Amino acid sequence: EITLLLLLWLLHFSSVYSDITDGNAEHLKREHSLIKPYQGVGTSPSSQWDFWGSTLITSQYVRLTPDERSKQGSIWNTVPCYLKDWEMHVQFKIHGSGKKNLHGDGFAIWYTKDRLHHGTVFGSSASFLGLAIFIDTYPNDEAPDRSFPYISAMVNNGSLPYDHRKDGRSTELGGCSVEVRNKDHDTYLAIRYSKGRLTIMVDVDDRNDWKECIDFGGVRLPTGYYFGASAATGDLSDNHDIISMKMYQLMVEHTPEEDNQDWTKIEPSVSLLKSPKDNIDDPTGNFRSTPLTGWKVFLLLLCALLGIVVCAVVGAVVFQKRQERNKRFY
Repeated sequence: EITLLLLLWLLHFSSVYSDITDGNAEHLKREHSLIKPYQGVGTSPSSQWDFWGSTLITSQYVRLTPDERSKQGSIWNTVPCYLKDWEMHVQFKIHGSGKKNLHGDGFAIWYTKDRLHHGTVFGSSASFLGLAIFIDTYPNDEAPDRSFPYISAMVNNGSLPYDHRKDGRSTELGGCSVEVRNKDHDTYLAIRYSKGRLTIMVDVDDRNDWKECIDFGGVRLPTGYYFGASAATGDLSDNHDIISMKMYQLMVEHTPEEDNQDWTKIEPSVSLLKSPKDNIDDPTGNFRSTPLTGWKVFLLLLCALLGIVVCAVVGAVVFQKRQERNKRFY
């Protein structure tokens, strides 16, 4: 019975981490969502999304940059988000005529205090307050230990600028390499923030299956910031298209102390055993003192379960041998 209970709990645990979202339409927050045919986009006072630069709005996609050199574009939600726990699904498409390593630069998803601040980091400012998710398609650093496209996350209180020349290695929380260019099928990115935990998942293989990219605890983000997306090209280029950005509210219980806190006054931060500045000399570009991710815990539990099963089988065999030996004495 104990083994069966452990197995059921393990299956439940693994399902939570393998399927990040429930896609519940009841919790879709339309004021923070960008959905076809993009009727809420424009410069009118009633618009919920505003855009800048090379951004082109069509009935099928929002093109942040065309496949042309030296372009920058962005689109920003005009409504500040006051949700404490949320999940953003981004359907995107990166495509162009450039061959391997001859395309760029990528795009970013933002949750920041300021909006429409243009700059050198994928079309937006390098110094920001909030959260940024970078989908970087060109290796500026050209280090051999990671492949591109590369997805990374950064939380900033405005004191650490993103170093584009080093692909943001010194300030990233973590990341993963994902093939997302010139796909014939839909590609998705999911960003979940709940109870101080940031989780990034991707679905890019046309299997309707989320794969974990980043899972990091101790993240503090305020409410009242803005969601946005931006992209840029340089000497190399790509089409950077946003098909949709869907925001879901997560129904999560908080303690009375958390509910009474003024979440708009929280400073963006991450609880680390070392400062992001200390990460500069780490050749892997990743924090050493990161907590166990969901998959690591899952594997540990799986090994423990297998050990229990093996012990149970061995015990049953030994018990059967003893029973057969006792029968000889009757």
